[in-house]
Amino acid sequence: MTRLAAILVGLMLFLPAGPAVALGGGEPLTLGGKFIEGGLVWGATDPGAHVTVSGRKLRVNQDGNFVFGLGRDAPAKVRLVVKLPDGRRIDRILRIKQRKYRIQRIKGLPKAKVTPPPDELKRIKAESQLLRHARSRYSSAIWYRKGFVWPVRGVITGVYGSQRILNGKPRQPHLGTDIAAATGTPVVAAATGVVTLARRGMFYTGHTVMLDHGQGVGTIYSHLSKLLVRPGQTVKKGARIGLIGATGRVTGPHLHWGLSLFGARLDPALLVGPMPKKKNKKKI
Repeated sequence: MTRLAAILVGLMLFLPAGPAVALGGGEPLTLGGKFIEGGLVWGATDPGAHVTVSGRKLRVNQDGNFVFGLGRDAPAKVRLVVKLPDGRRIDRILRIKQRKYRIQRIKGLPKAKVTPPPDELKRIKAESQLLRHARSRYSSAIWYRKGFVWPVRGVITGVYGSQRILNGKPRQPHLGTDIAAATGTPVVAAATGVVTLARRGMFYTGHTVMLDHGQGVGTIYSHLSKLLVRPGQTVKKGARIGLIGATGRVTGPHLHWGLSLFGARLDPALLVGPMPKKKNKKKI
């Protein structure tokens, strides 16, 4: 890696997912996003190139765009290799910022939602398959490159990566962002995408919407009180897709907002800035 490339990669640890950053050296490779555990990273190279990250082959669309995710426990370094159609090879070691995760204790959940009864396990398995199927979708679209917005304004009550202790029992880490708001508050699409799932009454996630933003990048919106979209529908960034609720495994009305790249669960809060403050109503 050239000195300039090393400096740019270091800077990208703190850059939002915006315009691509060239890595220097005259090579056809640009990268953008967050180089941190839970981050989404995207890139562009020559069409027809082969790209791998830590030995795993990535899908490259017809314009040379690709994307990869850095999971909750991503290593401190990953290796990016690009094999160009003309035979040239680009080899980079990318440094990944490590995080410290919180421990979150949640009490007051119904016992059946923490330890489901045997007669609910078949339903839970079927719903898990629906979620996996929705996350498996691939298209060459790159809507995720156009930026994201907060799907709702409210109080952040749960953060990505935190270890969950439910009713005193350790459970899987929380892999999303929870935003508390009043029941009926509109929820909008964080980015343009296609609705891959719009389903009511799921065991854990309640009324749920999932969107595909291209190349395997997807978002999920859980615990809604009402769905405003249908599967197959294309929605624009900022369009209403549902209303805040308290369906599924919850202790109160809020939105669980998640980000995924196929099966990898990432941190949606890294895609947006600080939570906007609510506008004060003007006094008459």
